[in-house]
Amino acid sequence: MSEDKKPSGPDLTTGVSLADFKDGKLLGHVGEEEVLLVQAGGEIFAIEPACSHYHGPLAEGLVVDDTIRCPWHHACFSLRTGEASRPPALNALAVWEVTRDQDRILVQRKREAPKPSAAHRTAPTSEKFVIVGGGAAGFAAAETLRREGFAGAITMLSNDGAMPVDRPNLSKDYLAGNAPEDWLPLRGEDYYQSAGIDLRLSTNVAAIDPRARSVTLGNGDKLPFDRLLLATGAEPIKLQIPGAEQPHVHTLRSVADSRAIIKAAGSAKRALVIGASFIGLEVAASLRARKLEVHVVAPEERPMQKVLGSEMGDFIRTLHEENGVNFHLKDTVERLDGAHATLKSGAVIEADLVVVGIGVRPRLALAEQAGLAADRGVSVTEFLETSVAGIFAAGDIARWPDPHSRHTIRVEHWVVAERQGQTAARNMLGRRERFDAVPFFWSQHYDVPINYVGHAESFDDVAIDGSISGRDCLLKYRKGGHVLAVASIYRDLDNLRAELEMERSRG
Repeated sequence: MSEDKKPSGPDLTTGVSLADFKDGKLLGHVGEEEVLLVQAGGEIFAIEPACSHYHGPLAEGLVVDDTIRCPWHHACFSLRTGEASRPPALNALAVWEVTRDQDRILVQRKREAPKPSAAHRTAPTSEKFVIVGGGAAGFAAAETLRREGFAGAITMLSNDGAMPVDRPNLSKDYLAGNAPEDWLPLRGEDYYQSAGIDLRLSTNVAAIDPRARSVTLGNGDKLPFDRLLLATGAEPIKLQIPGAEQPHVHTLRSVADSRAIIKAAGSAKRALVIGASFIGLEVAASLRARKLEVHVVAPEERPMQKVLGSEMGDFIRTLHEENGVNFHLKDTVERLDGAHATLKSGAVIEADLVVVGIGVRPRLALAEQAGLAADRGVSVTEFLETSVAGIFAAGDIARWPDPHSRHTIRVEHWVVAERQGQTAARNMLGRRERFDAVPFFWSQHYDVPINYVGHAESFDDVAIDGSISGRDCLLKYRKGGHVLAVASIYRDLDNLRAELEMERSRG
C-alpha cells in the first residue's frame, strides 16, 4: 500500500466491539492490509475486502449463510475459506483468524491459503477428459476439474490463438484504452503447465465420434476421451451486404478482433457501429473514449428495447447521445462502398472504421454432426449432459431446463458460461449436480453499470422503482404477474437480493 493511502478503519489487532459494526460488517486493517469483518449467524469472519474479479467492495455486498456476494458482478466467496465459490471471480481471497477477548473482537493472524484438496478425487488417473472450446465455459471446467482433485488427463482444444481471456473486457475497458492487455488472460501460461492442462491453441476440431469416444482434429489426429465437454461458444453473425468483406469492417469476439479495432481506431476519425446490441453500444462507448466520431445504425425503434424495455431503451439512447453518439434508428445499412455507407433511408454516412454487432449464433456444427439432440442449441439435462452419456455441453451452445422460467433456455452470458463450466466439470466427475443458477449479466456504458438477473424472453409489464434518468432504479420484468428478471442501475444490493429471491423460489 502506498504511503499516501492509509488503510481504512480501526486497527483490528487492538480489537473492536460488535457495537462498531454496521449492517453486520466492519472494515478495518491488520498492519497495512485492509480486512473486512462480517457477522454471519453467531460467528464473526475476517476476509479480504475486495472481490478478486474487478475489486468490487464486498463491504457493500450481500451475506448469505456463510458466504458473501460481490455487489458488482455477483461473484461469491466462502467466508470460512475465502474460496471463490461462484464466477466471475476465480481466485480465492485471504482470510484471517478471529479471536475474542471478552467483548473485544481481535484479528491478528492471516490463515495459510488452503492447498487444492484431492479429497474429492473420484476418477482414476488413467481417465482422459477432453474439452472443446477455449472460452468461459471451457476454462472454468478445466480449472474446476483440477480444483476438485481430478488427476487424469485434461486436454483443452481452442481454435483461438490466444489463451482464455476475460472476454467482457474486449468491448469495455480494454477496447476503451483503460485496461492493459496483460489484464486479459484468465490465467498465465505457467498455470496450464503447473496444473497439467494440455491447452492446444489454434486447434480446429473436425469431428466427434460418440461411439468410438474420440475427437478428430483438423490435421487428422484422433484424441480418445472418457468424458467430453462441448463448449464451442458462439460466433458473430456476418453482415450480408455488398462491401461487408472490406478490411475496415470488423466484428468483435476475440482478442485479435479487439486488437484490430484498436489499431484501426488509431488512425480513424469516424466510426460506424452496425447494431444497437449490448456489444454494439459498448463498442460505441469505447470508441468515444478514444475520441472518434461514432454513428450507430440499427433497425429498432430504441436500443435494447427487447431486453430492457422502452423506458430503459430511451435512457440508454439519451446517455449515449449525451456522450456524442449519433443514432440512425429504424434504418439499416444497404451497402458499403469504401468509406461510404448507404442506408435504406437513402442517407450516406462516411466512416473509415466499421464494427458490426448484429448478434451471434451458437457453433452447433460439431454437435449436430455427432448426432447429439439439438433444439436451437445443444439440448442438455439439468446436469448439462447431452443425449449421449458422458458428453456434456456448456456455455453459449447449451439449452437447459431453467427451473425459474420453467422453460428450456439458452443464454449468451459470460457468467452463465463460467458457472455452467464448473457444474459440467463436477458432473463429469459423477456428482449429479443440477445447474439451477439464476442467469446474470452486466453491461457498462460510460459511468453507468446495468446489472440484470433472470431471463425474460418476453414480458408484458415492467415495474420501475426509483428513477431511471436519475441513475438509481430497479426494474422488474413480469409476465402474468410472475417476475422473470430484474435490472438495476446503482441498486446493487437490491439486485443481489432479487437474485437470491429467485434462487429460493426455484424448484
